[in-house]
Amino acid sequence: MTLSMYDLAIIGGGINGVGIARDAVGRGLKVLLVERDDLAAHTSSASTKLVHGGLRYLEHYEFSLVRKALKEREVLLRNAPHIIWPMRFVLPVDEGMRPAWFLRLGLFLYDHLGARSILPGTKSLNLLKDVRGAPLQKRLRKGFAYSDCWVEDARLVSLTARDAKERGADIRVQTECGGIDRSADHWTLQLQGQDGEATEQAKVLINAAGPWVDPVTALYDHSSHAAKLRLVKGSHIVIARKFEGDHSYIFQNKDGRIVFAIPYEGTHTLIGTTDQPWSYEEGPAKISDGEIDYLCAAASEYFTDPVTREDIQWTYSGVRPLFDDHSQSASTVTRDYVFDYNDDGGAPVLSVFGGKITTYRVLARQAMKTLKTALHVETDDWTKDAPLPGGDFPPDGFDALVAQYKQNWAFVDQPVMVRLVRAYGTSVATILADVPDKATLGRYFGAGLYEIELRWLITHEFATTAEDVLWRRSKLGLHMSEAEKSAVAAWFTDQAAERKTAKTIAATTVS
Repeated sequence: MTLSMYDLAIIGGGINGVGIARDAVGRGLKVLLVERDDLAAHTSSASTKLVHGGLRYLEHYEFSLVRKALKEREVLLRNAPHIIWPMRFVLPVDEGMRPAWFLRLGLFLYDHLGARSILPGTKSLNLLKDVRGAPLQKRLRKGFAYSDCWVEDARLVSLTARDAKERGADIRVQTECGGIDRSADHWTLQLQGQDGEATEQAKVLINAAGPWVDPVTALYDHSSHAAKLRLVKGSHIVIARKFEGDHSYIFQNKDGRIVFAIPYEGTHTLIGTTDQPWSYEEGPAKISDGEIDYLCAAASEYFTDPVTREDIQWTYSGVRPLFDDHSQSASTVTRDYVFDYNDDGGAPVLSVFGGKITTYRVLARQAMKTLKTALHVETDDWTKDAPLPGGDFPPDGFDALVAQYKQNWAFVDQPVMVRLVRAYGTSVATILADVPDKATLGRYFGAGLYEIELRWLITHEFATTAEDVLWRRSKLGLHMSEAEKSAVAAWFTDQAAERKTAKTIAATTVS
């Protein structure tokens, strides 16, 4: 049997992998992407949910990284205004920390290093008079407000993957790569997926496995070489809403790090993050008691009302796959991406280390430049002006879009319509195209979730389990009762059983 040959095989369904898949298929390449678990199952759904330049990186003289990220903020905002939107950050000046003049200088650079036409610049605040100072301790008299953006990180991944698929990419989730063989001019991958075993071939391999880049490398390179990854765990806590307003806070810590407090899911506040070394032996990343104490103490240094363990309603942790630049502190390891390109031992392979949500599109474009000769592709920046699915409306057009769709589908409750437009943008019109009344939305599971949305997520966004929906493509798990979440899980189990039965019947019919 002759196997079809892909131009590019990508291992890893995080933001880097799907970003490269989208960019590559848009250039006419035949692309395969395989992900062992769900899209964004690990690092890419465990971020602080920011599209930002990285203000604190200026202290480490990473001007190139900050400039690159700042220029990308408004590119991504224009291309995905449903899942990315502007946010103001309040930075209090605290005695004994970085002085006001130092912060103002950093914010001046932050305002001017990258292109900025939509986001407003920095303003000085009198926290004793400004309403945004109300939740803070009274010793905090002065502060600054600056701009960055919020992003629904896991949705960014699923929408990027959806766009790649619609352009022709072969995206396979729940598919493990158990073996990789390298020849002079191609790669052979042994895959195990939901439909059984498969063998695929590709001219070029991209290892974008995030925290598992080194183990994937070991599948085809058995030489003894030093690992290139520095694995750093970052954890967050989620509590009931701590303050009013749609702004966020950025707090300085005595250890030189910073912690964010961000409005989350309407009724909650997100606090994070930490920087802790992590190893594979620890198993799935989860928050430690020490990290909980750290985040509670850091927030309590600034809020009048302390944050305690009893306030915590949910936590999440992820592992950052940083390039090991041999920095002594996990906090100072570079957050920029690093490529390792090798074509000496046969077919080309490109391994990706590090990276940020904000610069994933730039990373993908740079990967194509690196592979220009191997794949014979042009490297023009086609993604800069290409909206993600549902993002074809102006950055300031969200409210108008909600109003339009609410008029068209008046039976959909206002909070539900707002959430749908936030998640799907103009794709809401496709989801609801053949829905004349509320009954046609299908079974109701609670928290504004109807069966029609579950079917859309399975068909168009690669969801296979209740967890995929409740904790990645949405955060409805925060708003549902245990019984409601169990009902969603049971529905997925029933759907899987029905699909298995249908396949059996089809196979029997053919035979």
